Amino acid sequence: MQEYNIDCRGYVLGRLSTKVAKLLLQGNKVNLFNAEELVISGHLKSIYGKYKHHIELQDKANPEHSPYWSRRPDFFVKRIVRGMLPYKKATGKAAYSRLKVYIGVPENFKDVKYSEIEAKKEESVFETCISIKELSGKLGYKI
Repeated sequence: MQEYNIDCRGYVLGRLSTKVAKLLLQGNKVNLFNAEELVISGHLKSIYGKYKHHIELQDKANPEHSPYWSRRPDFFVKRIVRGMLPYKKATGKAAYSRLKVYIGVPENFKDVKYSEIEAKKEESVFETCISIKELSGKLGYKI
């Protein structure tokens, strides 16, 4: 088992999430730092509309049974990685428990060496993109 420490600045969310999910399923520990700096590529209105719709979904009979999407950047990223894991099975639950996501860099990880992951970066995206920090702010999270 290996531990990966990844600085998320400039990575595309979906591309990085697939790599992280693979690492978790292989039995590795993964720490994601600066989760608010990840970007989602695409048109801003459609991205905002999609996640606004996710947050507003409610079961009419019992709203407590509705899916929950957090507006906080670290929980938001963790939920997206969870969607790429078989989290209802034992292997997926174990993999999900090995994932830690942080806003910024905590004090006890200041001197850690970051691992490089081969995933698409913001510079290679041809469309517009929005950071998780901006999206969370638009969805109502006070940063």
